[in-house]
Amino acid sequence: MQRLQKVLAMSGIASRRKCERLISDGKVKVNGQIINKLWMKVDPEVDIIEADGQQIIWKNQNKVYLLLNKPEGYITTVKDTHGRKTVMDLLPANLGRIYPVGRLDSSTTGLLLFTNDGELTYALTHPKHKFNKTYLACIRGALKDDSIKALENGILLEDGLTSKAKVKIVKTNPSTSLVKITIHEGKKRQVRRMFKSIGHPVISLKRIAMGFLTLNGVPEGKYRYLTLTEVQRLKNMYQNNIKN
Repeated sequence: MQRLQKVLAMSGIASRRKCERLISDGKVKVNGQIINKLWMKVDPEVDIIEADGQQIIWKNQNKVYLLLNKPEGYITTVKDTHGRKTVMDLLPANLGRIYPVGRLDSSTTGLLLFTNDGELTYALTHPKHKFNKTYLACIRGALKDDSIKALENGILLEDGLTSKAKVKIVKTNPSTSLVKITIHEGKKRQVRRMFKSIGHPVISLKRIAMGFLTLNGVPEGKYRYLTLTEVQRLKNMYQNNIKN
């Protein structure tokens, strides 16, 4: 027997946190009964489980893990009711239900992970697990020492204080700077807002790494599958969190 939200996440429905919200909102049924208690345990081999009106498939699931080099102009969502281009348009249609791990806004390019492994998604996106994400930002103006220290110590945004960042100037001139910045949080448009708050608006932004994963060998607009070694390494990093 396993907790219901864990079974939903492992089935690729969504991240564990979103699965918990589905349960709390009364959108999950077990054997025809609405379940809204997070302590509920189920047997996925026996029980009939529905989430948001769709029955989950438990047996013979194939896990998918891939890395996309996202171009500009694509929104990070599975579907869009306004007909805009989404990151799913860049992936094969026969992969089934897979989801992006976190988000990049339309103007931001670079590394984006996809999987149907809800437990791993939870481990990689929860702030307490401190999964590093590195960006290359072209900003307006020359970044001075006091601004670097502010970024490194945390910036107070409208939704709270950011954690300490790692900052390295790649090159600079009086009008622009190219800066490498590493964070482990996922606040909405966080890097852009951090630089704007210190008077250096972002001109362009690219995510170049997530943990040990980089864009090496993946042209813009293309993707690759993660190797078994890479998947295992990700899981090993958060083994205790995935098991709980």
